[in-house]
Amino acid sequence: MQPRSYHIITFGCQMNVHDSGWLGAALETRGFATAPLEDAQVVIINTCSVREKPEQKVMSALGRVRQATGDDARVLVAVTGCVAQQLGSALFERSPQVRLVAGSDGIAQAPQAIERLLREPETRLALCAFTPGFPEREPAPGRLGAPSALVTIMQGCDNFCAYCIVPFTRGRQKSRAAGAILEECRLCIARGAREITLLGQNVNAYGQDKTGDGTSFFRLLERVAALPGLERLRYVTPHPKDMGADDVAAFATLPALCPRLHLPLQSGSDAVLARMRRRYDSAAFLRLVRDLRAARPDLALSTDLIVGFPGETEADFQATLEMMEACGFMSSFSFCYSDRPGAAATRFPDKVAPHVQHERLERLQALQDRLGQRWLDARVGQSTTLLLEAKSRRQGEPGGAEGPDAREDWQGRDPYGVPVHVSLPAHADHAGSLIPVRIIESRRHSLVAQALPPQG
Repeated sequence: MQPRSYHIITFGCQMNVHDSGWLGAALETRGFATAPLEDAQVVIINTCSVREKPEQKVMSALGRVRQATGDDARVLVAVTGCVAQQLGSALFERSPQVRLVAGSDGIAQAPQAIERLLREPETRLALCAFTPGFPEREPAPGRLGAPSALVTIMQGCDNFCAYCIVPFTRGRQKSRAAGAILEECRLCIARGAREITLLGQNVNAYGQDKTGDGTSFFRLLERVAALPGLERLRYVTPHPKDMGADDVAAFATLPALCPRLHLPLQSGSDAVLARMRRRYDSAAFLRLVRDLRAARPDLALSTDLIVGFPGETEADFQATLEMMEACGFMSSFSFCYSDRPGAAATRFPDKVAPHVQHERLERLQALQDRLGQRWLDARVGQSTTLLLEAKSRRQGEPGGAEGPDAREDWQGRDPYGVPVHVSLPAHADHAGSLIPVRIIESRRHSLVAQALPPQG
């Protein structure tokens, strides 16, 4: 075991990825260093309860930790995030190594708690109380030179969709002060970020709760987009019912706002949408899509879809497939419905049999594969700009590895967020560069491009 070392295991969404990145950075400012699981003194399991069998995944992860560390009592295990919020101090009974349980708001106090627990080896702490306002965190800048950054603008949700556990594990909606958001964005840009993604469970409801400072989501977008040095701006996740005319118009008026939007549909059936308590119908969703594409004709849409919600008939499912075609989603996250503790749908009758759910999911994903490939194929021949991230996992071009003409493959993302591979001169660090390219090939989930001469 390496003293003052840590290892983080992360499940779930971009907010969890961001939380894990902040936790790691906060520990490093305290003199900790990353280590393999088997060598770490502190192991953090950052959990998600949205997808299927979240508790089983946590128990499996705890088993992995015990096996890797030899059940060493000196190893401090912290369970954070949504499952920690859900189970609370009951997690102490699952493993003697678990000494910190920090829920969604408690994560802000986790670095200090870890320091205390290392000084007090007999102590256990459960930080699971929701705070009345957004739990502001200590500054912990991410990796210097990272081309993209995630910035949280709000947490929690007030919608209580029938299938969703988020209001119970992330709490009610709390908006972060605009000044704190802008200051974090400036810090990210100063450290090399050229692209920022704003995060929240329901971002375009930002500022509509009692903890807001009066700044609307559109006004926040304007202020972030105007920051010097920022090239690209994205956000996730909006709710279709909360997207107003200003939010739509932003895709036409803010050049930094990328032409990509993740817009959760969940179902194409009006009857299912009503039971889900989504508060829009298919016609309203299609009008929103039409307005968005009028504002930005090249806008690429992705979505979330739930298959087999209680009471879903074959006709309901067919309506979802038809909506997918009508909207032309370039990608989607799709999964079978499953009960979540506390969510209203756990009490709904007419549960869809698992074998029917899985058969429908296969059909939906087959359609999505066709729609996604059609969208990728249409990109061939187009010129675009890549924000380079890192060397590609693909093999570089053979030959000349040590010569002046040596090439190697790099991966970047275009404004639509798609991974794009490009061959570039070797022996140079291209990370964070924006380069013009032409798309020359489409693959299953990515594109291949050829670098163009610099413009101007």
